Amino acid sequence: MNRFLRTLGLALVLSGLAAGARAESILFIGNSFTFGATSAVKRYRPDTVTDLNGEGIGGVPALFKAFTRQAGLDYQVSLETSPGKNFDYHYEQKLAVIDRPWDVVVMHGYSTLDAAAPGNPDNLIKYGTLLNQALIRRNPAVKVYLTATWSRADLTYLPSGFWYGRSISGMAQDIRDGYDKLKKANPTVRAVLPVGQAWTRAIMTGVADADPYDGVAFGQVNLWGWDQYHASAAGYYLEALVVFGGVTGLDPRSLGDREISADEIGLSPGQAHALQAVAYDQLVADGKLKPTP
Repeated sequence: MNRFLRTLGLALVLSGLAAGARAESILFIGNSFTFGATSAVKRYRPDTVTDLNGEGIGGVPALFKAFTRQAGLDYQVSLETSPGKNFDYHYEQKLAVIDRPWDVVVMHGYSTLDAAAPGNPDNLIKYGTLLNQALIRRNPAVKVYLTATWSRADLTYLPSGFWYGRSISGMAQDIRDGYDKLKKANPTVRAVLPVGQAWTRAIMTGVADADPYDGVAFGQVNLWGWDQYHASAAGYYLEALVVFGGVTGLDPRSLGDREISADEIGLSPGQAHALQAVAYDQLVADGKLKPTP
């Protein structure tokens, strides 16, 4: 009897450990800024994530997965993305696909807040709120994060651009303001992840080149892809680092210069180091991480 009770007790302990070790589910909702358009990131390790649209995309979610694996964390990573879409598309066309009890959701809308009215956050707020409410209905404890995206060089430096004549940080700040308003309207949202501000920081600190239209300075990275709109591999890497640090609470610098994904998407150890430092500094400046040596 004693042996039976000991065996039963051990089985219960192991069962409890297994239950406690359940992978945390995380869903990425977005568009080309999530799936990695114009870069090798788009098809990066698609077998490590679940593309709910069945398009074989890895993207930023696959970079996040690689980071968390190296950090010893266990996430079940899924994504639902479509190019050029805002939150209204995901709510009206894809709700049946994403309507599950997720543990964590990271989401962003169109790059200008509204394709028809650049800089206007009304559509973003309306449908971002509806999405947030739908996610909460399925899991009241869901942790929702918003990603404030970057300044587009094509809309800042070209005369036809909506932000023409403003500094390169101007568009990123306008986008951030829109997401801050969405968060204010939805107090349950955990945080706005400062990807656009991290891009600005990379430029202001000399890690990245400010204007790809006049060439890229030696020793600096170009954060934009060939269309000066989407990101390069370096730009998506920086995005993924900010998401990683903001969601997990871990210092992006802990991944190290020899971080696996950086090498696999063509970044040097020095570039990985610099971008990790930028992500860390921005997350600290934003209050998302506590400063550490």
